[in-house]
Amino acid sequence: MATVAPVVSDLVDFLNASPTAFHAVDEAKRRLKAAGFVQLSEREEWAGLEPGRKYFFTRNHSTIVAFAIGAKYVAGNGFHIIGAHTDSPCLKLKPVSKVTKGGYLEVGVQTYGGGLWYTWFDRDLTVAGRVIIREKKDGVVSYAHKLVRVQEPIMRIPTLAIHLDRTISSEGLKVNNQSHLVPVLATCIKNEMQKFVADNGPKQASENANTKHHPLLLQLIAKEANCEPGEICDFELQLCDTQPSVVAGATKEFIFSGRLDNLCMSFCSLKVCLADSFTYSYQIL
Repeated sequence: MATVAPVVSDLVDFLNASPTAFHAVDEAKRRLKAAGFVQLSEREEWAGLEPGRKYFFTRNHSTIVAFAIGAKYVAGNGFHIIGAHTDSPCLKLKPVSKVTKGGYLEVGVQTYGGGLWYTWFDRDLTVAGRVIIREKKDGVVSYAHKLVRVQEPIMRIPTLAIHLDRTISSEGLKVNNQSHLVPVLATCIKNEMQKFVADNGPKQASENANTKHHPLLLQLIAKEANCEPGEICDFELQLCDTQPSVVAGATKEFIFSGRLDNLCMSFCSLKVCLADSFTYSYQIL
């Protein structure tokens, strides 16, 4: 039986924890804190940075910058810089995603990055990303950022049966991003029978949300965010495959996964930051 190197298993764990750029940053943040990195805030003055210490900060919850100051560093010494991006090509929900057509509840999405969009067809899809929630305590209104990830498959972008598209064998699949990349969420009749309602929060917020997105979708998101649908002010969500990343092949030599561009480089950069070899350097990583 083929064995899997620990670093490969660690990469797969990182991929599975990072369906979106927000989740990737959150996972990197967790690992850095566990390794003794100190989180900084761009809202505060960075006083007292010390040689031999490690720090990081985040921006927009989608970017993370980590650095280690060598124990022998003095002002004027050089830097080692590694760069990678946490985002990957995907299908993002539109600001107004509510689409009803042909008896189906559909979700409007837009392409992000240079993806091979035909590979998104006939997959068990879900949504993940971040949600902005309105919270009210003792009469004071505040806004919270929460990561969400619906674990079960809730959408699908179907292809037609061959007898409904006779030219596909000879001419191939010609994807129209606007008309073809529209995932199906539910049937209209089932939605009506279930009587899903997403108006439990403040009236104004609920009405605005319901005109932009299907109440059924908002309920699923609110359940993951542990809030009421009407408390959702905004979100940045994308489709993702529910199929997990795996080490595969007869001899376990392949990684079957999406988002390898560029989470693989993000993972390698993170591993370098977590290594102890830079502790006694004269420079900053």
